[in-house]
Amino acid sequence: MSAAEQEIAPADLAAVTAQLGRQPRAVRQVAYRCPCGLPAVVQTAPRLEDGTPFPTLYYLTCSRLNSRLGGLEADSRMRGMTERLVEDPELADAYRRAHESYLAERDAIEPLGTEVSAGGMPSRVKCLHVCAAHALAAGPGVNPFGDEALAEVGEWWQAGPCVRPPEPGDVTG
Repeated sequence: MSAAEQEIAPADLAAVTAQLGRQPRAVRQVAYRCPCGLPAVVQTAPRLEDGTPFPTLYYLTCSRLNSRLGGLEADSRMRGMTERLVEDPELADAYRRAHESYLAERDAIEPLGTEVSAGGMPSRVKCLHVCAAHALAAGPGVNPFGDEALAEVGEWWQAGPCVRPPEPGDVTG
């Protein structure tokens, strides 16, 4: 287990691995739990173990929510959202504040020396998964497009956990 993974419980790491279908990289901690109890968003280190910058601070792991957001992306929602940034200065300002918040949180862990956050912030909407992960981790009212996407997908957790929660003694690896 890497130093970056030491803050996450083994059961949570096993759940995230099952959700992603692979070992996660640079995981620091669970940033948001789904109402079913499993991790849905993890916080990642600003750099991978080899030193490569990894600007995505919040990574969405819930496979069901990922799928629903993928459906919105397939409908090209990001194009309309990006157009609204040009048309609505108040929305653009809120999205810029989301970007600044994201950078401040990431740089408090380890400054990367870049103004790149994630998901296209602050000038465009490139990835709803990043926006939703940020909204879940930071709470409502921080990332307007994350809040909007989450409202549209509805209660994704109602069908139960997206993966079987690991049992004590389950072997991972």
